[in-house]
Amino acid sequence: MHEIIQEDKQAFLFLNNLGSEPFDRFWTMVSGTWLWIPLYVIFLYLLYKNYKLRNLLFILIFIALGVTVSDQLAGIFKTGIARLRPCHDPSLGHLMREVQCGGQFGFYSAHASNTFFIATFMSMLLFRKYRFLPYLLFFWAAMVSYSRIYLGVHFPMDVLMGAGMGFFLGGFFATLAMKVIHKQSKIK
Repeated sequence: MHEIIQEDKQAFLFLNNLGSEPFDRFWTMVSGTWLWIPLYVIFLYLLYKNYKLRNLLFILIFIALGVTVSDQLAGIFKTGIARLRPCHDPSLGHLMREVQCGGQFGFYSAHASNTFFIATFMSMLLFRKYRFLPYLLFFWAAMVSYSRIYLGVHFPMDVLMGAGMGFFLGGFFATLAMKVIHKQSKIK
């Protein structure tokens, strides 16, 4: 396990040190929430267009539940595993570029989990109509996830675990949502 952690630190240092000051503001914005509001509005429109209002309400409930579970599980893992974030890790000292720093612990990344949750959920619900959408969504999720390494707040394993959890939860909640929608269409 010690070897895996050392490899993770080396990968982090490589990826984190690819950054430079002129790009710091860009990656800070990518990591933020406000920049993506127009994307969420587009998601809402596509869901409404394809599922209409009644089903949209069910979908929004499943999205809210899924993001909450995703976020809360990340918090439980962070305190339970208690792996220091790179910016709090004394062994990395002056070797890394610190653009931001979050709470003390970072395993696993809630940003990665939440964005991969949304990418998976939306892909499953809209793939039949928009075949290109998963490529865009997973590129977006990967970009947000990488921003966490660039900024110095997560190791690559934090991001990979978050992405995996988000992918799993997105698939689970999308499957539940589709079952409810299918059941509702039979009732009509």
